Amino acid sequence: MNAREAALLAARVADDKKATDILVQDVSELLKVTDYFVIVTGANPRQVDGIVDGIIETLRDEADMRPHFIEGRDELSWVLLDFGSFVVHVFQPEAREYYRLETLWGDAPLLDLMDAGILDPVYSDRVGALVGRAEE
Repeated sequence: MNAREAALLAARVADDKKATDILVQDVSELLKVTDYFVIVTGANPRQVDGIVDGIIETLRDEADMRPHFIEGRDELSWVLLDFGSFVVHVFQPEAREYYRLETLWGDAPLLDLMDAGILDPVYSDRVGALVGRAEE
């Protein structure tokens, strides 16, 4: 499984766990350290934890991938899963709004979530406005 497929799989798992504001950015032309950012929101610490667990388990079982590094698991406000070629960011709403990570690399193309089998993602007004620029 390549990085794009794995990032989309992580997005699908997040959607299955009822995450909102799911974006997958292709940052390969902008960053040298990774190719994709998967950015999602969980409503509360318990949901963030469930999303993180689901992504780790599914990528381990279906792609034989494990995160090289996990940050923020104790606080569950912003959990970062570094898989090397892609990085997953799972936020609670307040942290997502504060950091607005997806706008730091606003020139990065967004992947079409339909490629992950996500047919009806849920977006806040702010993040939903970004989806209108999806290029892939």
